[in-house]
Amino acid sequence: MGFRIVGTGSYLPEKILTNFDLEKMVDTSDEWIRERTGIRERRIASPQEAASDLGVKASQKALQMAGISPEDLDLIVVATITPDMFFPSTACFIQQKLGAKNSAAFDISAACSGFIYGLVVVNGLIRSGKFKRVLLVAAETLSKITDWEDRSTCVLLGDGAGACVIVPHNEKTLLSYTLGADGNCGHLLFIPGGGSRLPATEDTVRNKKHFLKMKGNELFKIAVRVLAESALKVIREAGISPEDISHFIPHQANWRIMKACAQKIGLPLEKIYVTVDRYGNTSAATIPIALDEAVREGKVNRGDILLLDAFGGGLTWGACILKW
Repeated sequence: MGFRIVGTGSYLPEKILTNFDLEKMVDTSDEWIRERTGIRERRIASPQEAASDLGVKASQKALQMAGISPEDLDLIVVATITPDMFFPSTACFIQQKLGAKNSAAFDISAACSGFIYGLVVVNGLIRSGKFKRVLLVAAETLSKITDWEDRSTCVLLGDGAGACVIVPHNEKTLLSYTLGADGNCGHLLFIPGGGSRLPATEDTVRNKKHFLKMKGNELFKIAVRVLAESALKVIREAGISPEDISHFIPHQANWRIMKACAQKIGLPLEKIYVTVDRYGNTSAATIPIALDEAVREGKVNRGDILLLDAFGGGLTWGACILKW
């Protein structure tokens, strides 16, 4: 038994923050940002919008495409590092807002790799025979954890959500996958404050301990290597060649990373589906947002072979080959 994605959806907040807007906020320039990241603009959630609000709107579109009502869902899985709160889970908030009263619900925390981790988890649960209609969501409001005075990070991040409705299917869809982690490098991308290690205090707030911290140069080198290694591994395990891949949908963190990875794999750049220029890095949401756009534009068709590849804080990574 395998699974099939029968509905996709995405949602981006209305507010657009351009590179020219950022020029007025920090010491940077449109040219500098575009040359180093490929990003022109990103979306920013309103003060009233939490991760679940974005996730609900993406989910509604996915359910509509699938022709499935919220009451038919028996599981909701949400990948996020910007939950509405520690608990209840963001999945429970989405369940309540959708009216999916018959579903179980839980969150996954794997940073930018969260959607691929979620796909693998959902695959196993569907194969168990216990779950028939699953909603997988990735929703992020990274603007809420961004230090807008730190030019090394604020130019990269945006908000958004993507969702998929997944059901059992006789044919195998997940042809191969790999997941990985290296906690020894967790200090390269993290938020120091707010957890049990460093609970919120006046001091942690004053010293900006609740904002994302990143060592970009070190991450860049690791990301290119690990993304390429993961991609080549799943290509080999699926018994295909790079030429068989219809579309490469990587985590949209930085165009230079995506380009270098494709070159190491041996993929032409035109096979990369790109959203980073318009939305920036939306963490776990980048891949499902790109997937939904590609599906709705008619670029992804049944029988296509997709390579999904992600890398994020933890450090975590994951890649998979999907037969659409």
